[in-house]
Amino acid sequence: MTTRGPGQTLFQFVRHWSRRHSTSDASGDQGRLVMTCEAVHSLNLRGTSATVNAAAHEIGIDQSGASRMIKNAAAAGYLTMSTSPADGRRREAVLTTEGRSMLDEAHRWQEEIFHELTTDWSDEKRSDFHNAMTDLMERSPTLTD
Repeated sequence: MTTRGPGQTLFQFVRHWSRRHSTSDASGDQGRLVMTCEAVHSLNLRGTSATVNAAAHEIGIDQSGASRMIKNAAAAGYLTMSTSPADGRRREAVLTTEGRSMLDEAHRWQEEIFHELTTDWSDEKRSDFHNAMTDLMERSPTLTD
C-alpha cells in the first residue's frame, strides 16, 4: 500500500469538496450558481472586470462553459450584464442585490459546515488551518498553469 503524500492529499481534498453540493439540490445547479457568483464577486474585489473570459479563468473552465453559467446566473436574477465603461465592446457581470444575498447565505452555510467539521478542534487549530489554506491560495498564482 502506497502512502499518500501531502500533495496527493491536497488534491484529493480539493476534488472531494468540489463534488459536494446541497442535498436539496441533487442536480448541482445551485452549486454552479454560487460558483459563478463567487467568481464574479472575487474578480470585482480584486478590481478586475468580470468578463466572461475572466470568469472562465477564475473558475477554471472554457469560455463557452463560463458564458452558459453567467447566463444562468443572470436568468436566476443573481447577475446583470452591462457594457464596460472602459471598452464598449466588452460586457461585464455584476452581482445584483439578490446575488449578494444568495452569496451571503452561501458563506454563512460554508462557515456552519466548517464549524461542524472542526467542532472538536481548538480555536488555534482552526486558525492555523485557515492560515495554511490562505497561504496556499496566495502562493498558487506564482505557479505556472
